[in-house]
Amino acid sequence: MTWDDKGFLLSKNRYSENSLIVEIFTKHHGKISGIVFGGTSKKIKNYLQVGNELFVNYNSKNINKLGYFKIEIQKAYSPLFFDSRQKLFCVSSAMQLVKILTAESQKNLKIYDLLNHFYEIIDSDRWVKNYIFWELELLSNIGFNIELEKLVNKDINNSDDVYKITSSTQVKYVPNFLIDKNNDNPSQKSLLDGLKLVGDFLDKNILKPNNLSHPINRLQFIDALK
Repeated sequence: MTWDDKGFLLSKNRYSENSLIVEIFTKHHGKISGIVFGGTSKKIKNYLQVGNELFVNYNSKNINKLGYFKIEIQKAYSPLFFDSRQKLFCVSSAMQLVKILTAESQKNLKIYDLLNHFYEIIDSDRWVKNYIFWELELLSNIGFNIELEKLVNKDINNSDDVYKITSSTQVKYVPNFLIDKNNDNPSQKSLLDGLKLVGDFLDKNILKPNNLSHPINRLQFIDALK
């Protein structure tokens, strides 16, 4: 089996002294794992940065065996954010989420387009806020839509709107910007609360039921924002 495609590098791991096993989310073939021979060489490793867009040629003699990639750089996104620790962690977080939440070899153009849109988001003025909505859209595209507007109750506290989700065991407050789309400048605390809310949903509904740990890169991103 041989094909050409383009996609985003999600992860890379050492396979041998000179080679790597990489995962790439491609446009027409979904998430694919394969070997990059010579992937540790100076010629290749500089553009094998997580988050970069690559042109790939994939070859596999047997669909049940790991194939190998020949790769070329399509667009080097990671170097654009070398001066921003927060954004580099955000890139790693986004790619790790796609790696964890998608199935092997399943085409999903919505997620591919979401990866393209990701770089517009973190180049925007309110990039942290926009990234939180990006995570929510990612969850929606894999079948876990959080319909916050239908879940919250609205209270008034000192003339301010307060949104909360009430269950028999707890009350969970929802940052206003997740409900009020006209809230263009949420506080740092509200942004962190928003990331925690999405993270709690991720843990409860996807990760823990599948015996998965919370993505370390997402935790590092949140820590970098504090």
